[in-house]
Amino acid sequence: MNAPAELKYTKDHEWVRIEGNTAIVGITDFAQGELGDIVFVDVDSVDDELSAGDVFGSVEAVKTVSDLFLPISGTVTAFNTALEDQPELLNTDPYGEGWIIKLEIAEGADHSELITAEEYQASLG
Repeated sequence: MNAPAELKYTKDHEWVRIEGNTAIVGITDFAQGELGDIVFVDVDSVDDELSAGDVFGSVEAVKTVSDLFLPISGTVTAFNTALEDQPELLNTDPYGEGWIIKLEIAEGADHSELITAEEYQASLG
């Protein structure tokens, strides 16, 4: 299972790339593997100010639907529109072209719940 060391992770299987006051969020390689073939990504929270742990969208696979949880408080600023026509990017390139949202991190947002790649892999057993 791939978990790039430069990213941060949640126990809910999202990854976060922090660039200044912007965070790019997606699902992990483990999560896409567990979901199977992803057929639809639903994000209707662009421009919404949300708290860490809030649901910002969902991912639909052939056999299940899974909620997506915001890893850091902030305002959703962008959705990866490539996923509208190619939701399978979450399966084929979860850490690259398969990113899901961009987020403007709220001032003073708590990052303490985010874990390292090593901690994430250890949490999987």
